[in-house]
This record gives sequence, C-alpha cells and structure tokens, in this order.
Amino acid sequence: MAKLLLAKEVNEKLNERITAQCAALKERGVNPTLAIVRCGERPDDLSYERGATKRAESLGVAVEKIVLSENISKEELLSVIDALNRNDAVHGVLLFRPLPKHLKADEDEICNRLDPRKDVDGMTDGSAAGVFAGKALGFAPCTPAACMEILDHYGIDCTGKKAVVIGRSLVVGKPAAMMLMSRNATVTICHTRTKDVAAEARAADILVSSAGVLGSLTKDFVRPGQIVIDVSINWDPEKINAKGGKGAIAGDAVFEEVEPIVEAITPVPGGVGAVTTSVLIGHVVEAAQRTLD
Repeated sequence: MAKLLLAKEVNEKLNERITAQCAALKERGVNPTLAIVRCGERPDDLSYERGATKRAESLGVAVEKIVLSENISKEELLSVIDALNRNDAVHGVLLFRPLPKHLKADEDEICNRLDPRKDVDGMTDGSAAGVFAGKALGFAPCTPAACMEILDHYGIDCTGKKAVVIGRSLVVGKPAAMMLMSRNATVTICHTRTKDVAAEARAADILVSSAGVLGSLTKDFVRPGQIVIDVSINWDPEKINAKGGKGAIAGDAVFEEVEPIVEAITPVPGGVGAVTTSVLIGHVVEAAQRTLD
C-alpha cells in the first residue's frame, strides 16, 4: 500500500509559516493584500474566490475584490490592471481566467500588463522567465509550486532522480519540469507526440501527471518505488461521491490500480489541488516581503 501524500499535512506546516510571516510584516507596518479581479459570475470563479478569500483571511492576508462586468472592454480592464500596478497597498493580483470570450484574442496582452512583481499566480511572461532562470522575477504558477511544496514537506529529495512530467502546458507541465530541474532532477517531458509515454513513465523515480485526462495513468505506467504526483482534476461521472451518489472529481490515475504498486501518491481530491490556495496566499506574503528588501 502506497503512502498517501496528503494536502492536510502540507497545509498545516505551510499555513503556520505564512501566519508567522504575516505577523512579522504587520509589525513593520505592511499589511499583505491580495486583489482578486473577476469578470462576470462564472461558478468556478466564484467557488475559487470564496476558498481563496477564506484562506487568506484566516492567515492574516487582506483581500480586495474587484468585480467587473462580463462585457467589460479591453481598455477598461487594462485600466484596472494599471491602477493595481500603481497601488502600493496591493501586493498580489489574481486575475481569473479564462477571460470573457470577446477578450480571448487579447488575453496574452492583458495578462502581461500586470506587473510580474504582483503576479502571484504566474500568468505573465516575466514570471515564466523567472521560473526558467531561477530568479525572483515573478512567481511560479501555483499548481507546480504546490507539487514542490508536497515533495519538500515529505522529504523527497529530487537530486539525481529521474523525473517524468506528463503534459507540457505553460500552467503546469513546463514550469513543473523547470522547477524539478532546479532541484537537480533529470527531467523528461512527455506529451501527445511522445512515442511510448508508458515506457517513459515507468522509468521515472518521480512521476508528475498533468495530462488532464481521466483514467490516463494506469498500472502500465508505473512500477514499485515511484513517487506519483497526480496534478489533474477531472470529473468522473461514475465515481461515488461523499453523499453516496455518482459523480466526483478524480485525477489522471486509475487510483485503485496505481496505488497498490507505487511507493507514494497524491490522492485526488486531497492532494495537489488542495495545496494551491495556500501557495497562492504564500506568494502574496512573499510579494509583500520583497517590497521591504
């Protein structure tokens, strides 16, 4: 039976650290503040906003909510971002994406208008450059950063290990690969054009699955001794939920196949996804600390 790498344990330590950092900043006259920018009323945005707000306030971080019309113009949204860039009382900005459909073609320009120093969710090119160069130019996306927090908490040393990342998105796959490499792992990225993903995956000491495909990580992709970080959050209509009915979130892994084989694995739910909100708030606090350096 594999060891479960649980978010609860990681969050307890992470939140303890964030609370102490917040208190120290406030003693120096700095009140760490997150601005949440939302266009419209998408249910998933509202859900994440509630969770982020609750977590932030419980840890001592203030939240400013900026709710905009779903029909907001590009110019109006850029003006809001410019104002937040100038506001020294705001240390981190979370802009919910995807943006409304009429702004899709301009999403890259809009995201990159944000000052990377306030980009606590790693959406700007400046943050991406920071991850690539290993410099504090912005912040890594919260999901791959959560993966690293889990590895750190459970004392999993990446040095000299072979790490395989399934998925090459800018949000998870590529930054996760760079962050693992910065920890001295030898990294392979698998994607839809990789000839034999299963063989590559079996060779890994640390396997990060971010394919976003339900049931794509089966027993054929794993071997004994591996650490499996299941990043994806998919909807499984057949999975029994907490209320006893059908339909619940699940990862890429066919858990009942993979878990008995590997050494350790993150469950879904209760794994990577549950750590990302704490990472986000931690980035806000770090952004506030950088203003004093």
